[in-house]
Amino acid sequence: MIPIDVRRLFPVERQELLELLASLQPADWAKPTVCPGWDVKDIASHILNDYMRRLSGSRDGYGGAVFANDETLPTYLARVNDEFVRAMRQCSPNTIIDVLAHLGPQLDAVWADIDMDGAAHLDVSWAGASTSPAWLDVARDYTEYWVHQQQIRDAVPQPGADGADLLRPVIVTFLHAVPFALRDHPRPPGTAVEFEVTGPAGGRWAVTSDGAQWDLTAESVHGPDASVRIDQDTVWRLATRGITEEQGRARAELNGDSQLAEAAATLLAVVR
Repeated sequence: MIPIDVRRLFPVERQELLELLASLQPADWAKPTVCPGWDVKDIASHILNDYMRRLSGSRDGYGGAVFANDETLPTYLARVNDEFVRAMRQCSPNTIIDVLAHLGPQLDAVWADIDMDGAAHLDVSWAGASTSPAWLDVARDYTEYWVHQQQIRDAVPQPGADGADLLRPVIVTFLHAVPFALRDHPRPPGTAVEFEVTGPAGGRWAVTSDGAQWDLTAESVHGPDASVRIDQDTVWRLATRGITEEQGRARAELNGDSQLAEAAATLLAVVR
């Protein structure tokens, strides 16, 4: 794994979001987004739900989740997320902006108090490990807010918040899904898949096998057994299934061991 600390970026990303929301015209709030059935206002409401859920759980230690019979985590999240969004349709855009601005600094204080080397409050299932480090949990939340902001920007449309300083941590976080994508493809120790992301926020990373499992490292390798070359915009959309696996492969260059390259290019960084 590649430990990263994204805590300083939360207020920066949030300021970009608040300025974006404040600039929207009334008709913009009703524009459809890539999230089925949700418009721009719904996604803003969902971000607020994320803020409230994290403050309640990580700050207040409140375990209020109530699962229905035989309900899996993905099913539970889909249900309660939709319930919250539906309830927030009675609230004005200005109210949503005000509450986001009010709760954001409180959330920053939660991040500041977290032991980044300790155990995660919420494990990151798409990274594969049964337990996750706190830094990955925090980084996962950062990607959540950033991606939803981009979905709003796509819908409006209005570019922004995608400079290298804000986007690179998203890419690095999502690449932690690659070892899990390779889990069914064991290879001898030292086998390596190189992941090259092009663009100002990109770089080269290697996912290396120890014979039993795969791990993401900060260094590329000479003569990898397989490689994936993909641009920075495509990789985050693929990881969040804003585009399909087929669309992602069509935009990528895959070389070497075809099984490994194709599996690596299916990275998925959302709960499913």
